[in-house]
Parts: sequence; C-alpha cells; structure tokens
Amino acid sequence: MKITLAGSRYFGRAVHDLLLKEPDLEIARVAVPSADDRLAEGARAAAIDVYVHENPHIVPLEAIAPGTDLIVTAHSHARVAHDAVASARLGGIGYHPSLLPRHRGMAAVEWTVKEGDPIAGGTIYHLADKLDAGPIAAQDWVFVKKGESARELWERALAPLGLRLLLEVVRHARDEGELPATPQDEQFATRAPRLD
Repeated sequence: MKITLAGSRYFGRAVHDLLLKEPDLEIARVAVPSADDRLAEGARAAAIDVYVHENPHIVPLEAIAPGTDLIVTAHSHARVAHDAVASARLGGIGYHPSLLPRHRGMAAVEWTVKEGDPIAGGTIYHLADKLDAGPIAAQDWVFVKKGESARELWERALAPLGLRLLLEVVRHARDEGELPATPQDEQFATRAPRLD
C-alpha cells in the first residue's frame, strides 16, 4: 500500500518512523510546510521524496504521490485540498486529539484542559471539506489528570494514543482495502479555536 504522509514536527516524524517499520507499506512522499522540518529530515534520510507546499494552509494535489492509496496526516495544520483527497484510492485520514465531534479545531488539547474535561481522547477521522468533520475511523479515550497541562496531557497520553490508533487504521486499510466510517453526530460538535 502506497502512502503520502502530510505533516510536521515531532508527531509527523513519529508517524513516519512507525510506518517505515510496517511490512507491505510504502511512504511514497511526505508533504511538509518547511524544508527543515523534522519530518522532512527523516524522509530525506530514508530516501523518501519530500514536497514542500508553498501555502502553509493547503496541501495541494501536486503534493500527493502518483498511485497513492491513502493520505495520512500527522500534525498537519494544512488542509488537504479536495482534489488531493479524491486522488488517493482510499482518500485520507488524520489524527485529532479529541473525542470528535467535541473540540474541532487547532487547540483541541488546550480546550480539553480549559473546559475541565475529565476524559480526553483521540480520533482517526476521514479528511473532508469541513474541518475535523469527516466520518470516524477509530476512537479511544483517556483520563485527564487533575492539574495536568495541555502539553503534559499530549505527551503522556494523546500522542501515544494517536500513534496506536493511526497504525491500527492504516493496517486495517492495508489488510481489508477499506476504511471504517461512522458519521459524526453534529449535535455534539464544539469548536476549539486557537487560544492566545
């Protein structure tokens, strides 16, 4: 199965390193917002094609490797363009560190802490035109410790959860040739805009 990985920073690199170890998977290209990003460095070290998208907010069709079966996003703050998602046989998936549809947006972990949620979680969702609103492929939850900061929650629980869930869904796609899909219930949707 051929993957285009779009992402950045620690989590993008961690997903890259995890997928490289999987049999019958090929990361054909990575799409990054900056040539010196950790993900780009890891891809170049593994002789994987690197595409730097000019607009930090959009991953264009040209960023997707020809013959891509699945687009995987990992800490990508850029929306994957509609025609780019449509170009992949199975479309695209991303990891969002919340129990979608709750806390859609850039600051999901921060809003989890700000709102005093006792439970947090992570969701693998299908990329769609509307932000963080595609069908759910996998989801799991964790407890939030009292007094825990957003960074502590991310590092302790949500990043490891995201790696596990992404690997489960990618393996399912490879082995079954399809992705699980459960629609999100819009009545429970909340926003998580960037906090200043």
